[in-house]
Amino acid sequence: MHVAGDAVLGENKKERLDSMKRNKPLALVAGAALLTLAACGGGSSDDDGSNDAGAEKTFGGQEGGSKDPERQGPAEEIADATAGGTITVYLPGDPGPDSLDPTGGWSVTGNSIQQALTSRSLTQYVRDEEGQPVLVPDLATDLGTPNEDYTEWTFTIREDATWEDGQPVTAEEVAFGICRSLDSEAFPSGPGTEYSKAFFAGAEDYEGPYTGKDPKCEAWDGIAVDGQDITISMAVPFPDMDYWGAFMAMGPAPLGNASKPPNYGNQPLANGPYKVESYKPNEELVLVKNDQWSADSDPGRHQYADEFVFKFNQDQAKVDEIMLSDNSDSQTAVSTALGSDKYTDANGQLGERLVQQTSQCVSTLTPDYTKITEIEVRKALAYAYPYEDVWIASGEVPGVTRVPANGVMPPGMAGKVDFQVDGEQITYDPEKSKELLAEAGYGDEPYEITMVVYEVDPLAVAAQDQITKGFEAGGFSVKVIPVQESPYNIWLDPDNKVNKTLNLRGVNWCSDWPAGSTMLPPLLKGGAVYNTAGFDEASVNDEMDRINTLPLDEQADAWGALDEKIMTEYFPIIPTAFRNDLFVFGTKIGNPTGDGSIGAPNYKDLFVIQ
Repeated sequence: MHVAGDAVLGENKKERLDSMKRNKPLALVAGAALLTLAACGGGSSDDDGSNDAGAEKTFGGQEGGSKDPERQGPAEEIADATAGGTITVYLPGDPGPDSLDPTGGWSVTGNSIQQALTSRSLTQYVRDEEGQPVLVPDLATDLGTPNEDYTEWTFTIREDATWEDGQPVTAEEVAFGICRSLDSEAFPSGPGTEYSKAFFAGAEDYEGPYTGKDPKCEAWDGIAVDGQDITISMAVPFPDMDYWGAFMAMGPAPLGNASKPPNYGNQPLANGPYKVESYKPNEELVLVKNDQWSADSDPGRHQYADEFVFKFNQDQAKVDEIMLSDNSDSQTAVSTALGSDKYTDANGQLGERLVQQTSQCVSTLTPDYTKITEIEVRKALAYAYPYEDVWIASGEVPGVTRVPANGVMPPGMAGKVDFQVDGEQITYDPEKSKELLAEAGYGDEPYEITMVVYEVDPLAVAAQDQITKGFEAGGFSVKVIPVQESPYNIWLDPDNKVNKTLNLRGVNWCSDWPAGSTMLPPLLKGGAVYNTAGFDEASVNDEMDRINTLPLDEQADAWGALDEKIMTEYFPIIPTAFRNDLFVFGTKIGNPTGDGSIGAPNYKDLFVIQ
């Protein structure tokens, strides 16, 4: 990184935070059995993922979405909004983020909270009148200016944004934050591993400010600062940089040791309308008003409530009881999920306070490609999976929050192909599973599967019981290892002893923006962090690289065709469902809505009715 003018990136204006205990770098939206990754979309459960069964998903520049590069602060007031009060958010079965460091944030849970309330970035999303996401400026004054071939982007950083300590957010700090995203060892599960490292010039050979012992980012010249302008050079054309700019990883960090990981992740300095008052990983996060935030500087956020209290790892049944009681605890509360057994009652009782939202997300099982080498066995697992029984056990509503999936790319995404791997939708068929195992030479005795279950969540355990029954009926034997931490902490650690014993993992994934490039490479490219199957085929990797170089109007169809090719020729992962969200809002929560850009409640625009 190099800086023009008087600014020196490595200068630390002051040490802002005391030393804090180390936290793991990852946290994702939980669910009944799995957790949900990626920044756009949400839900829960180990098995499935839901998108709407056919509703159009409008998001960003595709399928009817939009951008507004001229949008400026303050954000338009919400009708009848009132100030004050505390909003309590219950997150059933969701352990919450392990770290609040914005650079490492790549989860529905962490991103939806922090991007909406505490941590700003180059760009952001707001809702239009129809509730669809619109990409607008945030810390940048517009959506950035690319050169003709999208190999260089320039963003002008606004001058009126401030940190919670009253200091201005500088262009140098934004550039430093972007540089941090290149440190794959410090942030091994962060989104920079997928996008910054792949697209930024010189990123492949740069280890980052911490791992590379380059605290001022002087050894990376892929970004330049000139006054308020930041210019990022690309290794390959990157027309989606304005979308990538909406991630917290494309936001600022205090210079020097003040933001050194892992300590910074316990209480990062806020530059949004709220700041961290207290944080207990896996339990609770309390946010209070940031009195240094200026509404005039922010085109998308509000500061109505006095306080947000997020309660993680909640029991779904207890939360349902609270939310349906309309007692004092529920009236100013929000739940990010609803149990399947309560859906009929809630649908009649809650009215507009039960919000269903489409999300471009898929849930998958990922057989270890290096251990389960026969496609027949991988398909057998798909036929032995009792989809609806698992959905119901995990608290999902079949046909509402979970619908059958045919591939990785969800419905409504540009280029999506409506293919079927075996000519028709794969459903639970244990006899078909046993036939496939016999074809592969495993008909004499059960094929052993080893997997983990997140035992902290009773719905995850219930779902696992159904999975085990289905697999055993289909000719498998199942060894289940109970764990008390996010399964991703195990799946993503190649040195983890438990992970080494597994031959079946999972991933819930949501699009980072509405393009196949945010679905297929993160899950299926060789070496990708969230490729928990270990799938690695040279021809597929090459095709992914080729598609990124195609003209923009050809890329969507190419991604759709590749989705079909991978699934029909290799079937390396099992898409168990496309996902939808159900949110429950108390009677005194104003503007009960969802945020379609992130698959979460619309935290930016909520208020307490006084």
